Amino acid sequence: MLVLLDVARGIECRLDTELGAAGLSTAKFQALDVLVVAGKPMSLSDLAGNLKCVRSNVTQLVDRLEADGLVARVTDPSDRRAVRAVVTAVGRKKHTAGTAALRKLQSELAARVDPGDRALFHRVLSALK
Repeated sequence: MLVLLDVARGIECRLDTELGAAGLSTAKFQALDVLVVAGKPMSLSDLAGNLKCVRSNVTQLVDRLEADGLVARVTDPSDRRAVRAVVTAVGRKKHTAGTAALRKLQSELAARVDPGDRALFHRVLSALK
Protein backbone atom coordinates (compact mmCIF):
# COMPACT_ATOMS: atom_id res chain seq x y z
CA MET A 1 0.00 0.00 0.00
CA LEU A 2 2.94 2.34 0.57
CA VAL A 3 3.87 2.13 -3.09
CA LEU A 4 0.34 3.26 -3.97
CA LEU A 5 0.66 6.30 -1.71
CA ASP A 6 4.09 7.07 -3.14
CA VAL A 7 2.76 6.87 -6.70
CA ALA A 8 -0.26 9.01 -5.76
CA ARG A 9 2.02 11.68 -4.30
CA GLY A 10 4.18 11.64 -7.40
CA ILE A 11 1.17 12.01 -9.70
CA GLU A 12 -0.20 14.79 -7.50
CA CYS A 13 3.11 16.67 -7.79
CA ARG A 14 3.06 16.25 -11.57
CA LEU A 15 -0.55 17.42 -11.63
CA ASP A 16 0.32 20.50 -9.57
CA THR A 17 3.20 21.27 -11.94
CA GLU A 18 1.11 20.85 -15.09
CA LEU A 19 -1.81 22.88 -13.76
CA GLY A 20 0.61 25.47 -12.36
CA ALA A 21 2.00 25.96 -15.87
CA ALA A 22 -1.57 26.74 -16.92
CA GLY A 23 -1.86 29.24 -14.06
CA LEU A 24 -4.08 27.07 -11.86
CA SER A 25 -3.94 25.09 -8.66
CA THR A 26 -5.71 21.75 -8.39
CA ALA A 27 -8.44 23.30 -6.21
CA LYS A 28 -9.02 26.15 -8.67
CA PHE A 29 -9.17 23.77 -11.62
CA GLN A 30 -11.64 21.49 -9.82
CA ALA A 31 -13.93 24.42 -8.98
CA LEU A 32 -13.77 25.74 -12.54
CA ASP A 33 -14.47 22.26 -13.85
CA VAL A 34 -17.61 21.91 -11.74
CA LEU A 35 -18.84 25.33 -12.84
CA VAL A 36 -18.05 24.74 -16.53
CA VAL A 37 -19.80 21.36 -16.49
CA ALA A 38 -22.82 22.90 -14.73
CA GLY A 39 -23.07 25.43 -17.54
CA LYS A 40 -24.87 27.97 -15.36
CA PRO A 41 -24.30 30.00 -12.19
CA MET A 42 -24.10 27.78 -9.13
CA SER A 43 -24.73 28.51 -5.48
CA LEU A 44 -21.69 28.27 -3.25
CA SER A 45 -23.46 25.56 -1.24
CA ASP A 46 -23.98 23.47 -4.38
CA LEU A 47 -20.38 24.08 -5.42
CA ALA A 48 -19.21 22.94 -1.98
CA GLY A 49 -21.33 19.80 -2.29
CA ASN A 50 -19.86 18.99 -5.70
CA LEU A 51 -16.33 19.55 -4.42
CA LYS A 52 -17.08 17.56 -1.25
CA CYS A 53 -15.90 20.29 1.10
CA VAL A 54 -17.43 22.76 3.54
CA ARG A 55 -18.93 26.01 2.38
CA SER A 56 -16.37 28.19 4.20
CA ASN A 57 -13.59 26.58 2.14
CA VAL A 58 -15.52 27.25 -1.07
CA THR A 59 -16.13 30.85 -0.05
CA GLN A 60 -12.38 31.38 0.30
CA LEU A 61 -11.70 29.51 -2.95
CA VAL A 62 -14.26 31.62 -4.83
CA ASP A 63 -12.65 34.73 -3.30
CA ARG A 64 -9.33 33.68 -4.87
CA LEU A 65 -10.95 32.74 -8.19
CA GLU A 66 -12.75 36.08 -8.26
CA ALA A 67 -9.54 37.98 -7.46
CA ASP A 68 -7.89 36.18 -10.41
CA GLY A 69 -10.78 37.15 -12.70
CA LEU A 70 -11.76 33.51 -13.26
CA VAL A 71 -15.15 33.61 -11.56
CA ALA A 72 -17.73 36.29 -10.84
CA ARG A 73 -20.33 36.37 -8.11
CA VAL A 74 -23.85 37.10 -9.33
CA THR A 75 -27.11 37.45 -7.45
CA ASP A 76 -29.67 34.71 -7.63
CA PRO A 77 -32.66 36.02 -9.61
CA SER A 78 -35.07 34.12 -7.35
CA ASP A 79 -33.44 35.26 -4.08
CA ARG A 80 -31.50 38.53 -4.04
CA ARG A 81 -29.82 37.53 -0.76
CA ALA A 82 -28.25 34.46 -2.37
CA VAL A 83 -25.00 34.53 -4.33
CA ARG A 84 -23.99 32.30 -7.21
CA ALA A 85 -20.64 31.77 -8.89
CA VAL A 86 -20.25 31.87 -12.65
CA VAL A 87 -17.16 31.27 -14.79
CA THR A 88 -15.82 34.28 -16.70
CA ALA A 89 -14.36 34.21 -20.21
CA VAL A 90 -10.87 34.25 -18.66
CA GLY A 91 -11.91 31.37 -16.40
CA ARG A 92 -13.07 29.35 -19.42
CA LYS A 93 -9.72 29.90 -21.13
CA LYS A 94 -7.85 28.79 -18.01
CA HIS A 95 -10.15 25.77 -17.69
CA THR A 96 -9.42 24.82 -21.31
CA ALA A 97 -5.67 25.15 -20.66
CA GLY A 98 -5.99 23.08 -17.47
CA THR A 99 -7.98 20.39 -19.26
CA ALA A 100 -5.31 20.18 -21.97
CA ALA A 101 -2.61 19.88 -19.28
CA LEU A 102 -4.53 17.07 -17.59
CA ARG A 103 -5.04 15.20 -20.85
CA LYS A 104 -1.33 15.50 -21.64
CA LEU A 105 -0.40 14.12 -18.22
CA GLN A 106 -2.97 11.34 -18.49
CA SER A 107 -1.59 10.33 -21.90
CA GLU A 108 1.97 10.31 -20.57
CA LEU A 109 0.97 8.14 -17.62
CA ALA A 110 -1.16 5.79 -19.73
CA ALA A 111 1.77 5.28 -22.11
CA ARG A 112 3.71 3.76 -19.20
CA VAL A 113 1.11 1.02 -18.70
CA ASP A 114 0.84 -1.85 -21.17
CA PRO A 115 -2.45 -1.58 -23.08
CA GLY A 116 -3.41 -5.06 -21.91
CA ASP A 117 -3.03 -4.02 -18.28
CA ARG A 118 -5.02 -0.78 -18.47
CA ALA A 119 -8.46 -2.36 -17.97
CA LEU A 120 -7.23 -4.34 -14.97
CA PHE A 121 -5.49 -1.26 -13.58
CA HIS A 122 -8.71 0.74 -13.92
CA ARG A 123 -10.74 -1.99 -12.17
CA VAL A 124 -8.24 -2.16 -9.30
CA LEU A 125 -8.19 1.60 -8.81
CA SER A 126 -11.99 1.80 -9.05
CA ALA A 127 -12.27 -0.85 -6.34
CA LEU A 128 -10.13 1.31 -4.05
CA LYS A 129 -12.33 4.41 -4.38
